[in-house]
Amino acid sequence: MPFKIVRNDITKMNTDAIVNTANDQPAVGTGCDHAVYEAAGYEELLAYRKREIGVVKEGDVFLTPGFRLPAKYIIHAVSPLYIDGSHHEEELLRSCYRKSLALASREGFRSIAFPLISTGGFGYPKEEGMRIAVDEIHAFLLKSDMQVILVVFDEKAARMGKNLYPDLEAYIDLNYVREKREEEYGRPPADRPAAAQRRQRRRFGETAAVPSFHSPEERREGFPQQAPRAESASGKTAKLDLGTETGGQDMAPAYDADAAIEEIETKLAERIAHMSDTFPQYLLYLIGRKGLKNADVYKRAIVDKKVFSKIKNNPDYHPQKLTALCLCIGAMLDLDEARDLLARAGYALSPCDKTDIIFSYFIENKIYDMIEVDIQLEEHGLPCVIT
Repeated sequence: MPFKIVRNDITKMNTDAIVNTANDQPAVGTGCDHAVYEAAGYEELLAYRKREIGVVKEGDVFLTPGFRLPAKYIIHAVSPLYIDGSHHEEELLRSCYRKSLALASREGFRSIAFPLISTGGFGYPKEEGMRIAVDEIHAFLLKSDMQVILVVFDEKAARMGKNLYPDLEAYIDLNYVREKREEEYGRPPADRPAAAQRRQRRRFGETAAVPSFHSPEERREGFPQQAPRAESASGKTAKLDLGTETGGQDMAPAYDADAAIEEIETKLAERIAHMSDTFPQYLLYLIGRKGLKNADVYKRAIVDKKVFSKIKNNPDYHPQKLTALCLCIGAMLDLDEARDLLARAGYALSPCDKTDIIFSYFIENKIYDMIEVDIQLEEHGLPCVIT
C-alpha cells in the first residue's frame, strides 16, 4: 500500500492507529500530545496512562485505546528533546518510528498515521525530521504491507494550504492553461505590437496616431520620462535633481550605471568561467557561492545522503529530474540559477508540465520547503516526490 503525506489534523485521521509525540512521564505535554489528549478525552486517556503505563524511556513506544478518536488505537512514541544533534537525538527519533511501525505490525494494523515526530515543541529540525521519517517508513514498507500516512499540520502548514495558495493557482493557470490553449489554437503572432497597431487603426481609422515600440527611443515614449542627465566634470553622466514641491524628497535614488555595468560584467565572467561545468560541478559551485553547507542542502532537499555523495564525488553523475528539482530547492536557487543548473543535466522547466510549474512557483517565490512542495503535488493530483 502507498505511503503519502497529507495536510490534516492527526486527531481527525480515520486509521487503525495514530502516533502521538509523547512524554516519558505520565503527564500531558504541549502541541501534538495535548491535541491528542483533548480529542481522545483528556481525563480518561491520562488516567489510563497513569494506571496502565507509567514512566517510559525516550525512544520507546506504548499502546492505548483511541477512546473518542476516529482511530481505534494510539501508539505513543516517547520522543527525544532536540539539544544540538550530538546527544543521540537521531538514534532515538529513528527508534520512535521503527518501534511504532513494529508495534503496529504485531497488532495487525492495516493503516497508521504519523505526525512529524519531535519537530514541534521538542525542537527537532523539520527537514532532518522529515528525512528520518521517510528513511524509516521506506525501510519498513520494503518488507510490509501497510497504509502509512505522514500528517503535516502546524502553524506554517495551516497558512499554506491549497485554498490559501491563490497565487499558485493563478500561476498554474497563467503558465499551464495558456500553454495548452496555444497548443490547441495556435500561438499568437510574434509581432504582437504591430498586430495591435493594425487593430487600433481599423477601429479608429488609418490616420490614428499609434506609438511605435520598436526602437529604444520609441519605447521610452511609451513609459514615464526619466530625469534628464548632464555631463559631470569627470565626463560621466549624472542624473539631474529636478526636485518636487516637497524639496525633492519623492525623487527615486539616482541610477548608478557604472555599478550596474560592473555587476553585469561580474555575472558574465562567472558564467563564462563555469560554462563547461557539469551538473555536479555547477551545483557544488552554487552551494559554495551561497555559503551553504552540503548537509543543509541535501537535508532541505530531502535527498538521501548516499545520492548526494554520488553527485559530489562523480562529476559526470546524471541525476533523475525530480532529484535535480529537489536540489534546486535545497540549494535555495533563484529561477535563473535553477534553469541553468537543470540544463546541465539536460532538463528544462516546462510550461506544459504541472510538476515543473509547481516547482517553478516555489523557486520564484523563494519558498524552499520540500514538504510544502510535496503537499501541493498531492493536492493537485500529481505524483509526490517524498514517496
